[in-house]
Amino acid sequence: MSKLPNKEKALGMYRQMYLIRKYEERIYYLFLEGIMPGTIHQSTGQEACAVGMLYDLRKDDYMASTHRPAGHDLAKGVSLRGMMCEMFGKEDGCCHGKGGAMHTGDVEVGALVANAIVGGNLPIAAGVALAFKMQKKDNVIVCFFGDGATNEGSFHESMNAAAIWKLPVIYVCENNLYSATTSIALTCNMPNPAADRAVAYAIPAEVVDGNDVLKVNEAAAKAIKRARGGEGPTIIELKTYRHGGHSRNDACQYRPKDEEKHWFDRDPVKNFRDVLISTQLATEQELKTIEKAIESDIDESVEYAQNAPFPQIESALADVYWEGK
Repeated sequence: MSKLPNKEKALGMYRQMYLIRKYEERIYYLFLEGIMPGTIHQSTGQEACAVGMLYDLRKDDYMASTHRPAGHDLAKGVSLRGMMCEMFGKEDGCCHGKGGAMHTGDVEVGALVANAIVGGNLPIAAGVALAFKMQKKDNVIVCFFGDGATNEGSFHESMNAAAIWKLPVIYVCENNLYSATTSIALTCNMPNPAADRAVAYAIPAEVVDGNDVLKVNEAAAKAIKRARGGEGPTIIELKTYRHGGHSRNDACQYRPKDEEKHWFDRDPVKNFRDVLISTQLATEQELKTIEKAIESDIDESVEYAQNAPFPQIESALADVYWEGK
């Protein structure tokens, strides 16, 4: 077993994981009922990746996400109300109702607005890291991507640039075994598509159980220390599994049932809850109190978002060009 954190940190990590799980459950049903517009690409089952990697970052550190950004954004500190309003296309959304599910974020808390292009955020993260280095700051950026992005040219170009310039960037592959509906085994001849390629760029890499938040957090701590100390990038490949399909219209008929059972039995939220109780870091009642408060917060955010105003039509012309502010 990984070294246990203190009680405050452990409960803080559980709080974030439970928030992400319940937030995504709620928006799933809101979409299913036709109450919420648009579409969603959910990260249910991957909560330990987001929380473990981002929990120890500073507010002024950055994070770059993908088309599956909700967990990353909530873990980095984007407000629940701002996220929910964005999903309803409201003015009070974190992107003022212009981003939708695949383009959430808030630069004020270091969450770059998510990029839905596969591998599109990899060079952006390198650019942010280069800016930190040129400005002689000790900030770092964590960049998430899926296993499918390792076959994109942007992956290799970004790794090369990060390596030769020793950029303070941590590249995190959330390997959930599928690129949309295609098994990574059909598109890559290596068992670890990100970590196994790291040697080509002389970047240290680690393969980690992405469903164990404590192991993810341990790997994150080492990579953050390395990046902040000017030693350059790290590639972390997290083995995980999304509970749902690629998007809400995906019934997952391509996935073997025994494979699904194996991963569903390793539910990161439930298993971490069990660890907290078995190690006496928390009682059942303490966890229920946390869970009830989070569920209440989500109820409030939905009610607020449904009643919030839509953006003014004139706002469509704002944020198109840089206005020199």
